[in-house]
Amino acid sequence: MNDPEEFYKKLKVQLADTALWPTAYLYKFIVPTDRSKIVLIESIFDNLGAVIHTKQSKNGKYTSVSINVRMKNPDQVILKYKEVASKVEGVISL
Repeated sequence: MNDPEEFYKKLKVQLADTALWPTAYLYKFIVPTDRSKIVLIESIFDNLGAVIHTKQSKNGKYTSVSINVRMKNPDQVILKYKEVASKVEGVISL
């Protein structure tokens, strides 16, 4: 995935084709285990009624953050991905 914009364009088409909006959407992120990064991701989804689960990897080096939240449309989904990518260093979006 060399070109993030290309990825987001494809994602938008997939989202538009596969769901009736608004709908619940599941975000998954992997971050190096660092409480401040996890809190930052959680804060990006504040006030949206998100259900957030975190789970550390076996060796504790990484933490997966799963966020289930109702989103209005594919554009809103993509905006959140971009916001997380721009604010959280070392994050991997799945």
